Amino acid sequence: MTLDGKTIGLALSGGGFRATLFGLGSLWRLNEAGLLGRLDRISSVSGGSILAGLLAHRWRRLDFVDGSARNFTAEVVAPVRALCDKTIDVSAGIKGVINPFKSAGEYLADCYDNHLFHGATTRDMPDPEKPGEPRFVLYATNMQTGRSFRFRQDMLADWKLGMARGASVPLAQAVAASSAFPPIFSPIVVETDPAAWTEGEDIPQLDQLRRRIVLTDGGVYDNMGLETLVGKVDFVLVSDAGAPFEIELDPSETPLQMGRVRDILIDQTRALRKRWLIDDFTAGRRHGAYWGLDTQIDDYADPLAVAKDTRITNALAQVPTRLAGFGELTEGRLINWGYALTDAALRRRAGLPIAKSIGLPVPEAPLDKT
Repeated sequence: MTLDGKTIGLALSGGGFRATLFGLGSLWRLNEAGLLGRLDRISSVSGGSILAGLLAHRWRRLDFVDGSARNFTAEVVAPVRALCDKTIDVSAGIKGVINPFKSAGEYLADCYDNHLFHGATTRDMPDPEKPGEPRFVLYATNMQTGRSFRFRQDMLADWKLGMARGASVPLAQAVAASSAFPPIFSPIVVETDPAAWTEGEDIPQLDQLRRRIVLTDGGVYDNMGLETLVGKVDFVLVSDAGAPFEIELDPSETPLQMGRVRDILIDQTRALRKRWLIDDFTAGRRHGAYWGLDTQIDDYADPLAVAKDTRITNALAQVPTRLAGFGELTEGRLINWGYALTDAALRRRAGLPIAKSIGLPVPEAPLDKT
Protein backbone atom coordinates (compact mmCIF):
# COMPACT_ATOMS: atom_id res chain seq x y z
CA MET A 1 0.00 0.00 0.00
CA THR A 2 1.26 3.49 -0.79
CA LEU A 3 0.65 6.79 0.97
CA ASP A 4 0.35 8.97 -2.12
CA GLY A 5 -2.05 11.76 -1.20
CA LYS A 6 -3.15 10.05 2.03
CA THR A 7 -3.14 11.71 5.44
CA ILE A 8 -1.52 10.10 8.47
CA GLY A 9 -2.34 10.46 12.15
CA LEU A 10 -0.36 9.20 15.13
CA ALA A 11 -1.68 8.61 18.66
CA LEU A 12 0.76 8.47 21.58
CA SER A 13 -0.78 6.82 24.63
CA GLY A 14 -0.42 7.44 28.32
CA GLY A 15 1.71 5.49 30.78
CA GLY A 16 4.14 7.85 32.51
CA PHE A 17 7.78 7.90 31.40
CA ARG A 18 7.30 4.31 30.20
CA ALA A 19 4.98 5.68 27.50
CA THR A 20 7.27 8.62 26.78
CA LEU A 21 10.22 6.32 26.06
CA PHE A 22 8.22 3.67 24.19
CA GLY A 23 6.70 6.43 22.06
CA LEU A 24 10.16 7.88 21.47
CA GLY A 25 11.17 4.57 19.91
CA SER A 26 8.11 4.77 17.67
CA LEU A 27 8.99 8.29 16.55
CA TRP A 28 12.57 7.17 15.92
CA ARG A 29 11.42 4.46 13.50
CA LEU A 30 8.90 6.75 11.81
CA ASN A 31 11.66 9.29 11.31
CA GLU A 32 14.04 6.74 9.79
CA ALA A 33 11.26 5.60 7.45
CA GLY A 34 10.66 9.17 6.26
CA LEU A 35 7.21 9.24 7.83
CA LEU A 36 7.71 11.67 10.70
CA GLY A 37 7.63 14.66 8.39
CA ARG A 38 4.58 13.18 6.65
CA LEU A 39 2.40 13.19 9.77
CA ASP A 40 -0.71 15.36 9.48
CA ARG A 41 -2.13 14.92 12.98
CA ILE A 42 -0.57 13.91 16.30
CA SER A 43 -2.69 13.25 19.38
CA SER A 44 -1.39 12.42 22.82
CA VAL A 45 -2.33 11.56 26.36
CA SER A 46 -0.43 11.74 29.66
CA GLY A 47 3.11 10.36 29.24
CA GLY A 48 2.63 10.52 25.48
CA SER A 49 1.95 14.25 25.80
CA ILE A 50 5.39 14.81 27.32
CA LEU A 51 6.85 13.47 24.08
CA ALA A 52 4.30 15.16 21.80
CA GLY A 53 4.71 18.47 23.59
CA LEU A 54 8.48 18.36 23.11
CA LEU A 55 8.07 17.33 19.46
CA ALA A 56 5.66 20.25 18.93
CA HIS A 57 8.08 22.62 20.63
CA ARG A 58 11.01 21.47 18.47
CA TRP A 59 9.15 20.87 15.19
CA ARG A 60 10.28 24.05 13.46
CA ARG A 61 13.89 23.32 14.37
CA LEU A 62 13.84 19.90 12.70
CA ASP A 63 15.81 19.67 9.47
CA PHE A 64 13.57 17.49 7.30
CA VAL A 65 14.82 15.82 4.14
CA ASP A 66 12.33 13.47 2.45
CA GLY A 67 10.25 13.26 5.63
CA SER A 68 13.20 12.41 7.89
CA ALA A 69 14.68 14.92 10.36
CA ARG A 70 18.46 14.78 10.19
CA ASN A 71 18.79 16.39 13.64
CA PHE A 72 16.16 14.21 15.33
CA THR A 73 18.61 12.82 17.90
CA ALA A 74 19.80 16.22 19.06
CA GLU A 75 16.44 17.99 19.04
CA VAL A 76 14.12 15.22 20.28
CA VAL A 77 15.95 12.17 21.61
CA ALA A 78 18.49 13.96 23.81
CA PRO A 79 16.09 16.25 25.75
CA VAL A 80 13.50 13.48 26.20
CA ARG A 81 16.07 11.03 27.54
CA ALA A 82 17.54 13.69 29.82
CA LEU A 83 14.12 14.35 31.38
CA CYS A 84 13.20 10.67 31.67
CA ASP A 85 16.42 9.98 33.54
CA LYS A 86 15.15 12.15 36.40
CA THR A 87 12.67 11.28 39.14
CA ILE A 88 10.23 14.16 39.20
CA ASP A 89 7.04 12.66 40.64
CA VAL A 90 8.32 12.31 44.21
CA SER A 91 9.79 15.80 44.48
CA ALA A 92 6.76 17.49 42.90
CA GLY A 93 4.41 15.46 45.08
CA ILE A 94 6.23 16.28 48.31
CA LYS A 95 6.47 19.98 47.48
CA GLY A 96 2.74 20.05 46.76
CA VAL A 97 2.01 18.58 50.20
CA ILE A 98 4.36 20.93 52.04
CA ASN A 99 3.30 24.15 50.31
CA PRO A 100 -0.39 24.99 50.87
CA PHE A 101 -0.23 27.72 48.23
CA LYS A 102 1.00 25.61 45.30
CA SER A 103 -0.17 22.20 44.13
CA ALA A 104 1.88 19.19 43.05
CA GLY A 105 0.48 19.67 39.55
CA GLU A 106 1.82 23.22 39.44
CA TYR A 107 5.26 21.99 40.51
CA LEU A 108 5.03 19.36 37.78
CA ALA A 109 4.31 22.07 35.20
CA ASP A 110 7.31 24.04 36.48
CA CYS A 111 9.52 21.00 35.98
CA TYR A 112 8.32 20.51 32.40
CA ASP A 113 8.86 24.18 31.65
CA ASN A 114 12.36 24.27 33.12
CA HIS A 115 13.53 21.14 31.30
CA LEU A 116 11.61 21.23 28.01
CA PHE A 117 9.48 24.23 27.10
CA HIS A 118 11.13 27.37 28.51
CA GLY A 119 8.05 29.59 28.51
CA ALA A 120 6.45 28.38 25.27
CA THR A 121 2.65 28.38 24.98
CA THR A 122 0.22 26.21 23.06
CA ARG A 123 0.05 29.06 20.52
CA ASP A 124 3.69 28.27 19.70
CA MET A 125 2.86 24.74 18.53
CA PRO A 126 2.95 23.98 14.79
CA ASP A 127 0.20 25.61 12.72
CA PRO A 128 -1.45 23.25 10.18
CA GLU A 129 -2.25 26.26 8.02
CA LYS A 130 1.47 26.42 7.25
CA PRO A 131 3.15 23.91 4.90
CA GLY A 132 4.74 20.94 6.62
CA GLU A 133 3.25 21.59 10.04
CA PRO A 134 0.92 18.97 11.59
CA ARG A 135 -1.99 19.44 13.98
CA PHE A 136 -1.05 18.59 17.58
CA VAL A 137 -3.83 17.75 20.04
CA LEU A 138 -2.94 17.21 23.71
CA TYR A 139 -5.69 15.57 25.77
CA ALA A 140 -6.70 16.09 29.39
CA THR A 141 -9.96 15.10 31.10
CA ASN A 142 -12.40 17.73 32.37
CA MET A 143 -13.50 16.66 35.85
CA GLN A 144 -16.50 19.01 35.72
CA THR A 145 -18.02 17.97 32.38
CA GLY A 146 -16.70 14.40 32.32
CA ARG A 147 -15.44 14.90 28.76
CA SER A 148 -12.07 15.11 27.07
CA PHE A 149 -10.43 18.52 27.08
CA ARG A 150 -8.26 19.41 24.10
CA PHE A 151 -5.28 21.74 23.86
CA ARG A 152 -4.58 22.83 20.28
CA GLN A 153 -2.49 25.53 18.63
CA ASP A 154 -5.59 27.49 17.65
CA MET A 155 -8.02 26.77 20.49
CA LEU A 156 -9.02 25.08 23.70
CA ALA A 157 -12.00 22.75 23.34
CA ASP A 158 -14.44 20.58 25.30
CA TRP A 159 -17.53 18.82 23.94
CA LYS A 160 -19.70 20.46 26.61
CA LEU A 161 -18.02 23.86 26.96
CA GLY A 162 -17.49 24.46 23.26
CA MET A 163 -14.40 26.06 21.71
CA ALA A 164 -12.24 28.97 22.82
CA ARG A 165 -10.66 29.99 19.53
CA GLY A 166 -7.40 31.87 19.90
CA ALA A 167 -7.03 30.99 23.58
CA SER A 168 -3.72 29.60 24.75
CA VAL A 169 -2.00 28.42 27.93
CA PRO A 170 1.61 27.64 28.80
CA LEU A 171 2.65 24.48 26.98
CA ALA A 172 4.03 23.12 30.25
CA GLN A 173 0.61 23.56 31.88
CA ALA A 174 -1.10 21.72 29.02
CA VAL A 175 1.33 18.80 29.29
CA ALA A 176 1.02 18.77 33.08
CA ALA A 177 -2.78 18.66 32.85
CA SER A 178 -2.59 15.82 30.33
CA SER A 179 -0.27 13.86 32.67
CA ALA A 180 -1.88 14.85 36.00
CA PHE A 181 -2.33 11.29 37.25
CA PRO A 182 -4.84 11.30 40.13
CA PRO A 183 -4.77 11.81 43.01
CA ILE A 184 -1.20 13.14 43.36
CA PHE A 185 -0.99 15.65 40.49
CA SER A 186 -4.69 16.18 39.95
CA PRO A 187 -6.47 18.50 39.62
CA ILE A 188 -4.83 21.18 37.52
CA VAL A 189 -6.91 24.33 37.16
CA VAL A 190 -6.93 26.30 33.91
CA GLU A 191 -8.52 29.75 34.00
CA THR A 192 -9.94 31.28 30.82
CA ASP A 193 -12.17 34.15 29.73
CA PRO A 194 -15.75 32.86 29.31
CA ALA A 195 -16.28 35.40 26.52
CA ALA A 196 -13.69 33.58 24.39
CA TRP A 197 -15.89 30.47 24.19
CA THR A 198 -18.53 29.63 21.58
CA GLU A 199 -20.74 26.72 20.52
CA GLY A 200 -21.09 25.10 23.93
CA GLU A 201 -24.10 23.20 25.16
CA ASP A 202 -26.91 24.92 27.04
CA ILE A 203 -25.94 23.75 30.52
CA PRO A 204 -26.26 25.42 33.96
CA GLN A 205 -23.45 27.71 35.14
CA LEU A 206 -21.74 27.58 31.76
CA ASP A 207 -19.78 30.80 32.32
CA GLN A 208 -18.39 29.54 35.62
CA LEU A 209 -17.42 26.23 34.04
CA ARG A 210 -15.58 28.08 31.29
CA ARG A 211 -13.88 30.49 33.70
CA ARG A 212 -12.31 27.88 36.00
CA ILE A 213 -11.66 24.52 34.32
CA VAL A 214 -10.66 21.62 36.57
CA LEU A 215 -8.59 19.00 34.75
CA THR A 216 -7.08 15.59 35.39
CA ASP A 217 -5.04 13.08 33.41
CA GLY A 218 -6.21 12.60 29.82
CA GLY A 219 -6.02 8.83 30.25
CA VAL A 220 -9.03 8.87 32.56
CA TYR A 221 -11.24 9.53 29.53
CA ASP A 222 -9.24 7.99 26.66
CA ASN A 223 -5.75 6.61 27.30
CA MET A 224 -4.95 6.36 23.59
CA GLY A 225 -6.16 9.75 22.35
CA LEU A 226 -8.07 8.31 19.41
CA GLU A 227 -10.96 10.79 19.18
CA THR A 228 -9.19 13.42 17.13
CA LEU A 229 -7.92 10.90 14.57
CA VAL A 230 -11.13 9.06 13.77
CA GLY A 231 -12.60 10.36 10.54
CA LYS A 232 -9.86 12.98 10.23
CA VAL A 233 -7.03 10.99 8.62
CA ASP A 234 -6.69 8.15 6.12
CA PHE A 235 -4.09 6.22 8.13
CA VAL A 236 -4.34 5.80 11.92
CA LEU A 237 -1.16 4.77 13.75
CA VAL A 238 -1.37 4.00 17.47
CA SER A 239 1.56 3.61 19.86
CA ASP A 240 0.09 2.21 23.08
CA ALA A 241 2.28 1.88 26.17
CA GLY A 242 -0.60 1.37 28.58
CA ALA A 243 0.29 -1.32 31.11
CA PRO A 244 -1.61 -4.63 31.04
CA PHE A 245 -4.16 -4.85 33.84
CA GLU A 246 -2.80 -6.68 36.89
CA ILE A 247 -4.79 -9.36 38.70
CA GLU A 248 -5.01 -8.82 42.46
CA LEU A 249 -5.67 -11.74 44.78
CA ASP A 250 -6.78 -9.59 47.70
CA PRO A 251 -8.01 -6.12 46.68
CA SER A 252 -7.74 -3.55 49.45
CA GLU A 253 -10.76 -2.88 51.67
CA THR A 254 -9.31 0.46 52.76
CA PRO A 255 -9.80 3.82 51.03
CA LEU A 256 -6.98 2.71 48.72
CA GLN A 257 -9.57 0.60 46.91
CA MET A 258 -10.61 3.75 45.03
CA GLY A 259 -7.32 3.55 43.16
CA ARG A 260 -8.20 0.02 42.13
CA VAL A 261 -11.66 1.13 40.98
CA ARG A 262 -10.06 3.94 38.95
CA ASP A 263 -7.68 1.46 37.29
CA ILE A 264 -10.56 -0.89 36.40
CA LEU A 265 -12.55 1.92 34.78
CA ILE A 266 -9.55 3.17 32.78
CA ASP A 267 -8.66 -0.35 31.66
CA GLN A 268 -12.22 -1.08 30.55
CA THR A 269 -12.35 2.09 28.44
CA ARG A 270 -8.96 1.31 26.90
CA ALA A 271 -9.95 -2.29 26.12
CA LEU A 272 -13.17 -1.21 24.40
CA ARG A 273 -11.43 1.41 22.26
CA LYS A 274 -8.64 -1.01 21.35
CA ARG A 275 -11.11 -3.74 20.37
CA TRP A 276 -13.15 -1.31 18.27
CA LEU A 277 -10.04 -0.01 16.50
CA ILE A 278 -8.61 -3.43 15.69
CA ASP A 279 -12.02 -4.67 14.52
CA ASP A 280 -12.12 -1.71 12.11
CA PHE A 281 -8.63 -2.53 10.84
CA THR A 282 -9.52 -6.20 10.38
CA ALA A 283 -12.77 -5.41 8.55
CA GLY A 284 -11.06 -2.89 6.27
CA ARG A 285 -13.19 -0.01 7.54
CA ARG A 286 -10.04 1.79 8.63
CA HIS A 287 -6.40 1.66 7.57
CA GLY A 288 -3.38 1.82 9.82
CA ALA A 289 -1.70 -0.10 12.61
CA TYR A 290 -1.78 -0.57 16.36
CA TRP A 291 1.16 -1.71 18.46
CA GLY A 292 1.21 -2.04 22.22
CA LEU A 293 3.74 -2.62 24.96
CA ASP A 294 2.48 -6.19 25.43
CA THR A 295 2.22 -6.97 21.69
CA GLN A 296 3.98 -10.19 20.71
CA ILE A 297 6.29 -9.21 17.86
CA ASP A 298 6.59 -12.82 16.68
CA ASP A 299 2.89 -12.70 15.77
CA TYR A 300 3.76 -10.31 12.94
CA ALA A 301 5.75 -13.09 11.24
CA ASP A 302 8.00 -10.41 9.80
CA PRO A 303 11.24 -11.78 8.34
CA LEU A 304 12.75 -8.29 8.60
CA ALA A 305 11.89 -7.80 12.29
CA VAL A 306 14.73 -6.38 14.38
CA ALA A 307 13.69 -8.15 17.59
CA LYS A 308 12.01 -11.27 18.92
CA ASP A 309 9.83 -11.95 21.93
CA THR A 310 12.02 -12.69 24.93
CA ARG A 311 11.86 -12.70 28.69
CA ILE A 312 13.25 -9.17 28.54
CA THR A 313 10.57 -7.81 26.20
CA ASN A 314 7.81 -9.47 28.22
CA ALA A 315 9.15 -7.86 31.40
CA LEU A 316 8.90 -4.36 29.93
CA ALA A 317 5.12 -4.47 30.40
CA GLN A 318 5.78 -4.52 34.15
CA VAL A 319 7.71 -1.24 34.21
CA PRO A 320 5.68 0.96 36.59
CA THR A 321 3.67 4.00 35.59
CA ARG A 322 5.94 6.63 37.07
CA LEU A 323 7.48 9.98 36.22
CA ALA A 324 10.78 8.55 37.36
CA GLY A 325 14.05 7.30 35.95
CA PHE A 326 14.21 3.55 35.41
CA GLY A 327 17.96 3.36 34.75
CA GLU A 328 19.70 3.65 31.38
CA LEU A 329 19.32 -0.03 30.50
CA THR A 330 15.54 -0.21 31.01
CA GLU A 331 15.05 3.19 29.39
CA GLY A 332 17.03 2.08 26.34
CA ARG A 333 15.06 -1.16 26.13
CA LEU A 334 11.74 0.70 26.19
CA ILE A 335 12.96 2.85 23.29
CA ASN A 336 14.18 -0.19 21.37
CA TRP A 337 10.94 -2.09 21.95
CA GLY A 338 8.82 0.81 20.71
CA TYR A 339 11.10 1.06 17.68
CA ALA A 340 10.99 -2.67 16.91
CA LEU A 341 7.21 -2.99 17.20
CA THR A 342 6.65 0.12 15.09
CA ASP A 343 8.95 -1.28 12.42
CA ALA A 344 7.06 -4.58 12.23
CA ALA A 345 3.58 -3.03 12.52
CA LEU A 346 4.18 -0.53 9.72
CA ARG A 347 5.29 -3.29 7.40
CA ARG A 348 2.96 -6.16 8.35
CA ARG A 349 -0.21 -4.40 9.55
CA ALA A 350 -0.23 -1.05 7.77
CA GLY A 351 1.27 -2.63 4.65
CA LEU A 352 3.74 0.17 4.08
CA PRO A 353 6.81 -0.64 1.96
CA ILE A 354 9.37 0.78 4.38
CA ALA A 355 13.04 -0.03 3.99
CA LYS A 356 14.72 -2.55 6.26
CA SER A 357 15.84 -1.10 9.58
CA ILE A 358 19.52 -0.42 10.10
CA GLY A 359 19.23 -1.85 13.62
CA LEU A 360 17.99 -0.93 17.09
CA PRO A 361 18.65 2.73 17.92
CA VAL A 362 20.09 2.05 21.40
CA PRO A 363 22.52 -0.84 20.79
CA GLU A 364 23.78 -0.81 24.38
CA ALA A 365 20.29 -1.91 25.54
CA PRO A 366 19.75 -5.25 23.71
CA LEU A 367 16.40 -6.99 23.90
CA ASP A 368 17.74 -10.53 23.65
CA LYS A 369 20.27 -10.74 26.48
CA THR A 370 21.00 -9.26 29.89
